[in-house]
Amino acid sequence: MDVRPTPSIPRSIWVLGFVSLLMDVSSEAIHSLLPLFMVKTLGTGVLMLGLIEGAAEATALIVKVFSGALSDWFGRRKLLATLGYGLGALSKPLFALATSSGMVLSARLIDRVGKGIRGAPRDALVADLAPETVRGAAFGLRQALDTVGAFAGPLLAIALMLLWANDFRAVFWVAVIPALLSVALLAFGVREPECASGQPRLNPIRRDSLKRLPSAYWWVVAIGAVFTLARFSEAFLVLRAAEGGLALAWTPLVMVGMNLVYALAAYPFGKLSDRMSHGWLLALGLVLLIAADLALAASNHWSWVWAGISLWGLHMGITQGLLATMVADTSPPELRGTAYGFFNLVSGLAMLIASGLAGALWDGLGASATFLGGAAFGALALAVLLLRARSARR
Repeated sequence: MDVRPTPSIPRSIWVLGFVSLLMDVSSEAIHSLLPLFMVKTLGTGVLMLGLIEGAAEATALIVKVFSGALSDWFGRRKLLATLGYGLGALSKPLFALATSSGMVLSARLIDRVGKGIRGAPRDALVADLAPETVRGAAFGLRQALDTVGAFAGPLLAIALMLLWANDFRAVFWVAVIPALLSVALLAFGVREPECASGQPRLNPIRRDSLKRLPSAYWWVVAIGAVFTLARFSEAFLVLRAAEGGLALAWTPLVMVGMNLVYALAAYPFGKLSDRMSHGWLLALGLVLLIAADLALAASNHWSWVWAGISLWGLHMGITQGLLATMVADTSPPELRGTAYGFFNLVSGLAMLIASGLAGALWDGLGASATFLGGAAFGALALAVLLLRARSARR
């Protein structure tokens, strides 16, 4: 019997993970404080907050279509990824300078355009680099390192808020440093894989090229969109905890808790996805998201809030790397950038709808209605997933 050793995860994927870690330290140090900065310092309404968050995230996801297609067209991914991380770094000082909701929106849009430019090429780069037998583990590792930054950033924000007596702007200035370091690490630490430059170059937006994306891929796009409708911006988690009496300086703990669970779950479940049915893992993730929404809807008492936040993070750890793996598995290598781009375009539109609806429900009916709405969309996604599994068995 020929037993071959499992390939190791390439060095460049580790480096990409640390690039994501540093940028997330920067972004989440700001993002964990931004909802309260806007509501309490700038006087922004919750509906406007939801619209800004939705517009920002949707912008990032829509831009990924074009950056992904360009990375396929040019056969180069690193240059676009570096440009995207560079824009993210350049946007950070604008948060510290903001004096109105409009300025915050501008900063968020620039930041998210950067994220959009880098997202699809970076994911395609991981897929190009990773051997197929460890693709799930590779995406899980990158997601785990990314999420370590996502809870280290809020921890940094807490420490600085306590040290500097709730000085939001000072914290935002400090966040510029890891963002610049992430750009330097990407520029000098990641080598373009030969497979990316060696693929045949197609015009990815031509109809005959898009026809090469199979129906299995479009199914992943559809289920990813329904997932996004059920999972609106994490800004609402921060507001729910603050509503329950969490002190201003400690509100970043919400993102710390959620992302700690996320980071711990991402790699083990990514590795598990290389050996287990993707459909069952998606279903498990949806059940956990529904449970998280119901816990957050039940009460703003700390026990319910933290249970919901933990379940939310576990759901993210199971599903986010898995969906990225499924896009790679169902798309041709020469169209991977485009495939990630369209996946994120549809998810971006869903995010805009979800965050706007969440803000409207919060302002009109209260926090519980927001999370009950998320649970309803989660139940819809679970029903669609189970019906798909049932029809596939026939």
